[in-house]
Amino acid sequence: MNRLPLKMDLHVHTCYSHDATTTPKEVVAYAKKQGLDGVAITDHDTVEGALKLVQQKSLLIVPGIEISTKGGHVLALNVATEIPPKLSPLETIKCIHEAGGLAVAAHPTAVSKGGLRRQMRQHIVSSFDAVEVINSTAFPFFLSTYMARKLAVRLNLPQTAGSDAHRASGIGLAYTNIEADPDADEIIQAIKKGMTVPVGKPILWRTRLQNIVSSLKRRKT
Repeated sequence: MNRLPLKMDLHVHTCYSHDATTTPKEVVAYAKKQGLDGVAITDHDTVEGALKLVQQKSLLIVPGIEISTKGGHVLALNVATEIPPKLSPLETIKCIHEAGGLAVAAHPTAVSKGGLRRQMRQHIVSSFDAVEVINSTAFPFFLSTYMARKLAVRLNLPQTAGSDAHRASGIGLAYTNIEADPDADEIIQAIKKGMTVPVGKPILWRTRLQNIVSSLKRRKT
């Protein structure tokens, strides 16, 4: 009997990110509501939220971080220690690997997010373990997805997807089907082998505007 692939949202933020509102309890509730098998918690420059959620046993959690580097954002999957921000992308990738994690190029072709700078993109992305080709909050969504997928194919790198949800309602809008057993280490090995299928759609414009307004309010305080 064939095993169904795991349905994993590999880019989720919690209230431990400076720009997100989702509580740990909401992560579990909304992930289950969306039929996910698990999520990767990738808060900005901290593993605190991920470590909180790893302790619960009702949902598969891959601990991670979204790291701010000098050249764009990098996802570190399956890491339980802090990775220093503001390093170069290559230095960051090295730190992730030393911590036993997987380095993923986060929304590398998005216009309005911290994707990799154009002049660095091809040289840097080839050093990653995978490319996030679908990100629900990336803009423009369809062009960003097309370009990121093209980049991953050209460099022969595994493809992932994640919602990049900063609000609970966005969890599961994008996810990765992974041929793996329900274990964080097994999931990482499966991604490395390219045993993934990215799936997803963009966030609603109403949600996008809410995120922009919330971000502007935080900057004023």
